[in-house]
Amino acid sequence: MKIYVTSVLVDDQEKALQFYTNVLGFVKKNDIPLGEARWLTVVSPENAGGPELLLEPDSHPAAGPFKEALAADGIPVTSFAVEDVDAEFQRLRDLGVQFTQEPLEMGGVTTAIFDDTCGNLIQIAKV
Repeated sequence: MKIYVTSVLVDDQEKALQFYTNVLGFVKKNDIPLGEARWLTVVSPENAGGPELLLEPDSHPAAGPFKEALAADGIPVTSFAVEDVDAEFQRLRDLGVQFTQEPLEMGGVTTAIFDDTCGNLIQIAKV
């Protein structure tokens, strides 16, 4: 068994696509219209056949309170691996990304947490 697709709930799919591709550097893989929403996925440019991240609309009534509770408690909804947290932190900060946690080393793991502009906190980590 392996991970095929995972998702983040976003308040605006187009805004999310722009952030996840133009800022974070992912590549659009699927963009299939489904009525008012889209099956919209991105992948790492380093592994185009790897796991897909679905930019899923947060229109379900439970989505808003769930996202708000996680963000209020400072809990990231997901984590992305990077080669160098400090370098990625600086790159993203230079692009205007707002961080809620600057790089922090915790027992062999370095992490930082940022706001994805779509209602989620995202963690980057080097383990």
